[in-house]
Amino acid sequence: MKKRLYETDEAVIEGIRRSDERALAHLYKLYFPMISHFILSNSGTEDEAKDIYQEGVIVFYEKTRDNSLELTCQIKTYLYSVCRRLWLKRLAEKGRYATRLDETDSFVPVEEDTLQHEEQERQFGVMGDALEQLGEPCRSLIEDYYIRMQNMQDITDKFGYTNTDTAKNQKYKCLQRLKKIFFATYKPEV
Repeated sequence: MKKRLYETDEAVIEGIRRSDERALAHLYKLYFPMISHFILSNSGTEDEAKDIYQEGVIVFYEKTRDNSLELTCQIKTYLYSVCRRLWLKRLAEKGRYATRLDETDSFVPVEEDTLQHEEQERQFGVMGDALEQLGEPCRSLIEDYYIRMQNMQDITDKFGYTNTDTAKNQKYKCLQRLKKIFFATYKPEV
C-alpha cells in the first residue's frame, strides 16, 4: 500500500520548509474540522472558524519557515492550542467570554480537550454507521427530526402517519433501535 506524501508531522514540516504548497494544503484539510467544531461549539460561526484556522496555520507556517518553531507535541495539538488561544482572545475582545484569557489555561489542558474531541469524533463515526444500519424509514425519520430539525407535523405529513402521536411513537421506536445498534458497536476508550 502506497503511503501518503504527508503522512507524518515531520514530512509536513519538511514540505513547508521546501515551499511545497501541497504540505500547506494538507494542513488546511486535515485539522480544520477539529478547529471548526471547537469554534462553532463556543459561540462562533463557520466564517469565524475559517478566519481563526487561517491565522493559526499562518503562525505555524511562519515559525516553520523561519526555523523558530519548537514543536514539543503533534502539529494537531499545536494548531489546536494556537487557534484556541486566538479564539478565546477574539471572544474576550467581543465581550462574549466572561473569563479573563489567562485564567482559562488552568481549566482545560489542550491535550485533554483534544482527546475529548477525538472521542467525540469517534462517537459521531459510530453513530453514522449505526444510522446507516438502521434502514428506512427510521433513518429518514431520525435525520428529519434531529438533523434537519423538522417538526412532528411535517414528519407526519411526509411519512403519511395518521397523526403526530403516531409519528412520535414511531420516532421513539426508531430511536430505541438506533441506540441498540449504537451501543452494540460502540466501545468507549479506556
